[in-house]
Amino acid sequence: MSDTITYVDGDIEGVEIRYLKTFRDDRGWLIEVFRHDDLAKDRWPVMTYISSTLPGVARGPHEHVDQTDGFAFIGPSDFKLYLWDTRPDSKTYSNKIVQVLGESKPAAVWIPPGVVHAYRNVGDVPGLVLNAPNQLYAGWGKKDPVDEIRHEEADPPKFILD
Repeated sequence: MSDTITYVDGDIEGVEIRYLKTFRDDRGWLIEVFRHDDLAKDRWPVMTYISSTLPGVARGPHEHVDQTDGFAFIGPSDFKLYLWDTRPDSKTYSNKIVQVLGESKPAAVWIPPGVVHAYRNVGDVPGLVLNAPNQLYAGWGKKDPVDEIRHEEADPPKFILD
């Protein structure tokens, strides 16, 4: 039996994409990423970090066993986000989502455990991504194993970024 899955475009159970509103004035802009009164409690962040990704560079694909990632793509570049539902018990098993988010379409995306995800900077400038996961990286005091299953070096590759 082959473990090859053919993924089809479609929604993914548990993935939440919220397009964000930019508030602009003579000082600049503000984007509200999340609020406790507007986000399910199991998705409330326990830490946040921001990363810069150079043009053309990808991060992932990888997945988590227990962690939900809460990414915010707001610019100053655009990212192509890739999601694959690998959860056999999910109603949307074998679905995939590919979207361009960031400067041109600000969005916050919550990715539940078991959904493989990756993103690539498809713009011309370094781009910033905020992550507000619901688990601490490497646990309290960074003493636990990292909750991450990496697929970047799989041979043959299972998750293709175009």
